[in-house]
Amino acid sequence: MTTDVFSPEKRSAVMRRVKGGDTSPELAVRKILRAAGIGYRLGGCGLAGRPDVVMKGRRIALFVHGCFWHGHDCSRGARQPKSNADYWIAKIGRNRARDDAAVQALLADDWRVIVVWECDLRRPDFAPALIAEVTGQAASDLA
Repeated sequence: MTTDVFSPEKRSAVMRRVKGGDTSPELAVRKILRAAGIGYRLGGCGLAGRPDVVMKGRRIALFVHGCFWHGHDCSRGARQPKSNADYWIAKIGRNRARDDAAVQALLADDWRVIVVWECDLRRPDFAPALIAEVTGQAASDLA
């Protein structure tokens, strides 16, 4: 078992600084939607998994996931933690199971679910692709 490199007090202080909302990726996605004139709400509106962005009229629930925290298969998400590895591997596994359950619940209630990964924001074609997915238009029509 790998031990934590920080004392429990220091680890607690580090974890308190991890933002739960209004993260840089979330703000970037909201800026893209706002620039395209797409209305949305924040706070999850009582929906399963508390989506980061909700477009109630379109019945779209949008989640913005950090690659590490939600176990994405990109290089950042696949990175193994060096300290307290057993804890983090289990935690990320629980996060993924919770995410899957939330998506299934939303789909069962006839919501469209869009998951944006932190690494997606680095793609040059991300903004038009996101707008196309939300509006149902072809990305080439938006260019």
